[in-house]
Amino acid sequence: MIYYLACFCEFMKLTPKIQKAINLATRLHREHTRIGLNLPYIVHPYSVACLVSEYNDDQDLICAALLHDVLEDVEGYNFRELRRDFGDRTAKLVKEVTEDRTDLEESWTLRDNWKKRKTAYLKNLRSVSKEALLICAADTTHNLQSLKETYLLNNKKALKNFHASVEDKVVFYGKVAAIISKRLKSGMVAKLKIAHQEIHDILAEGH
Repeated sequence: MIYYLACFCEFMKLTPKIQKAINLATRLHREHTRIGLNLPYIVHPYSVACLVSEYNDDQDLICAALLHDVLEDVEGYNFRELRRDFGDRTAKLVKEVTEDRTDLEESWTLRDNWKKRKTAYLKNLRSVSKEALLICAADTTHNLQSLKETYLLNNKKALKNFHASVEDKVVFYGKVAAIISKRLKSGMVAKLKIAHQEIHDILAEGH
């Protein structure tokens, strides 16, 4: 399994602030798991932060990568608390990459809600800061790697738990990659394109 945890020490400067973010992310995501791989959810933000740290050693940015899902997925922890704990810059970066779920309808299907969220996400990508784009690129890259592994394991039960088909997710991630590649000049973009192409080719070959 490729999660980049091994490269943490190689690329990341473990400052007190980054350690604080690791500790908080671990605590806030302690009851969450990654769909499909039956792993603690914290593996994902760890991996995203590690990818980001390969291209930028700014601790506020790395903290935002570690905490990029807390406003979206964690009840009882809000933007004001995040800003109090990590400062205005980190909090704003997390907010930039957080999906807006305020207009979703309970009566809609999970797939309809997924489509609406992703449409809004793509629109947001066109205006977020370059630093936020780097987090989004790392996030999408790791999601693609995890999706590929789940698919190759033929974990049909796990795949059914996704809110969209694998094919729809790959199409969406392709749109994400296209927007990011036009706006961001970073080696992270090449990693993102490779991750997308790999799962795209696997689906095309009918594995």
